[in-house]
Amino acid sequence: MYVCGSDEHGAAITIKAKKEGVQPQEIIDKYNTQIKESFEEFGISFNIYHRTSEKIHHELSQEFFLNLYGKGEFIEKFSEQYFDEEYQQFLADRYIVGTCPHCHNPGAYGDQCEKCGTSLNPTDLIDPRSTLSGKSPILKETKHWYLPLDKYQPWLEEWLIQGKKDVLKSNVFGQCQSWLKSGLQPRSMTRDLDWGVDVPLKEAQGKKLYVWLDAPIGYISATKQWALDEGKDWESYWKTQQDPANDSTLIHFIGKDNIVFHCITFPAILHAHGDYILPENVPANEFLNLEGDKLSTSRNHAVWLHEYLDEFPGKQDELRYTLTSILPETSDSEFTWKDFQARVNNELVAILGNFVNRVMVLSHKYFDGQVLMGSAFTSSETAVLQELSRFPDLIKQSLSQYRFREALAHFMNAARLGNKYLADQEPWKVFKEDPERVKTVLFVAGQIVANLAVLAQPFLPFTSKKIFDMLKISASNWDQAGKPDLISSTHQLGETQLLFEKITDEQVEFQLDKLRQAKASNALLAPKSEQKAAISFDDFGKLDIRVGKIIAAEKVAKTKKLLQLTVDTGIDKRIVVSGIAEHFTPEQVLDKQVAILINLEPRMIKGIQSQGMILMAEDADGRLDFVNPVTNISTGSVVR
Repeated sequence: MYVCGSDEHGAAITIKAKKEGVQPQEIIDKYNTQIKESFEEFGISFNIYHRTSEKIHHELSQEFFLNLYGKGEFIEKFSEQYFDEEYQQFLADRYIVGTCPHCHNPGAYGDQCEKCGTSLNPTDLIDPRSTLSGKSPILKETKHWYLPLDKYQPWLEEWLIQGKKDVLKSNVFGQCQSWLKSGLQPRSMTRDLDWGVDVPLKEAQGKKLYVWLDAPIGYISATKQWALDEGKDWESYWKTQQDPANDSTLIHFIGKDNIVFHCITFPAILHAHGDYILPENVPANEFLNLEGDKLSTSRNHAVWLHEYLDEFPGKQDELRYTLTSILPETSDSEFTWKDFQARVNNELVAILGNFVNRVMVLSHKYFDGQVLMGSAFTSSETAVLQELSRFPDLIKQSLSQYRFREALAHFMNAARLGNKYLADQEPWKVFKEDPERVKTVLFVAGQIVANLAVLAQPFLPFTSKKIFDMLKISASNWDQAGKPDLISSTHQLGETQLLFEKITDEQVEFQLDKLRQAKASNALLAPKSEQKAAISFDDFGKLDIRVGKIIAAEKVAKTKKLLQLTVDTGIDKRIVVSGIAEHFTPEQVLDKQVAILINLEPRMIKGIQSQGMILMAEDADGRLDFVNPVTNISTGSVVR
């Protein structure tokens, strides 16, 4: 079974509710409906799409907490946590932003930096500030219940590192290994919040369960609700059975930023409980970026599915195809509207749509839409049908190994096979001399089209239905794929219709303009950084900032963010390691004049001694640019 749902207790929900002056329930009701309907219209079907705000979920989450509490699994301790004096409330992780101590991203959250992916505690942040008041919070003592992840580390190393090394994708395994190598620490499973699942203890009034305790339990509560609706036994899906051979297989399909919660935190909770199965695999994807920047719903730098469905009616499969083609399966990838246009026009229209259309048009032109068997097969038909029979297993194998891009590529190769067969046989040239031969060619081409309809089902369900409707045959199951007789001789085809339309330049420009408008709005609304503490003129005078010139640049091996720069400072030539590789290529910075702090204490970065710092400006969107002279000035000039 396939379950999903809305995680409705996240801090982002309460933040949005406060901004809009409404209750969180209004926010979640609105977006749950929108998301559920968008998924359905996009052709994504779940056995159940549930909500963590439902009573059945609250009760099950509290049962989990009490089970672990009764076993003495929690550590109870007082700690100092950030408190907003103006709003008179403790701040959840996502109510705190500051500078990441690892990559120096100024917009890191209190639980995680979304730029470098590092998990954080709020007190790790440099210059923390409240998202409610925008002011620096104070530390105030409070009591919470902690899950001792360090206690489970030996078990996790055995179960995960030893047991899953050859199961997990390299990106997933690498992140888990890094976490465990750093050493796990106890993590609070409760929060001082006014929205969420109540902690079921008298002494914990006003406290809620940590969202990453209750959210994964949502998979179980969704199954429980589905089982109640369908008259099934939910425990047979989630609980360990007397015979391990009868245990279900649990697979989590998630994104990069949730790997740790699904591979470490949730398995530790399930292990501590003791009655539940553990994840078999977590084929997580990396980040999908958008037009050269991180996707961000808060900044409206996103492609909203409900808007796409309105603006591109009937084009669900075009987006499904593009997203599958660029899935960030083991490394980050990027969606651009120009690439979307190219994939639709050059692949869906020119390859798949063209082949199906030609077979339909020629069948109607020559034989009034009938599929007819003519002369005997030649070696060409035998070879093409034999090649066609290989694709179902190729696609199935790729899907079973979570290589969805590869599976889609196999599908498109089947369409290319059909195009090549038709081009090689040239029925439009043969018809006058040998119509019986053309019957056979179009008979075989029709079988390829029918097979494409079957093979398209996981990727392009709407296109698959269109093809079946055009062929006027019932939708076939996967076990029929690869067969050479899905359409019988003398079968009458339906009317021809185009499967796809080209995406125009005007449509692309409209979408790009939406993103530009969102960026402009963000710039106007972006909170300004507070002024730092005053320094003396003498302190400023200690900074030796010069105009330098970059005379060589190269990427630092095995990093995404770092460039090694050789800078002529006017007094020497020195190496500076700078975290600008995601914004500039080595070629773009060569011969550029820059402002460089030359008397910064040298620092070893990735085995390279960095002698100085290049001064950069960063806007609200995280875009970097150089601080440099408007006109060329002598190298070595002092910045005063």
